[in-house]
Amino acid sequence: MNIAQGLVSFEDVTVEFTQEEWRQMDSTQRALYKDVMLENYGHLVSMGYCSTKPRVIFKLEQGEEPWSLEEEFLNQRYPGE
Repeated sequence: MNIAQGLVSFEDVTVEFTQEEWRQMDSTQRALYKDVMLENYGHLVSMGYCSTKPRVIFKLEQGEEPWSLEEEFLNQRYPGE
């Protein structure tokens, strides 16, 4: 099997949820999301992923939700931006 290999970015392994989807998750699901996102980022860093820390990782490390209400408002008001 001939599979082309390329660089993996954080966006390739990121899962994003809307505010409504996040509200529907229970605490166990939110904790799993946090653990998986932080682990994925840790793996990329250990492989030489050199970039500024994504906002979602910073927020998760601080115990915050992965998006801000301001971001959600802007996404609803200006979809596709």
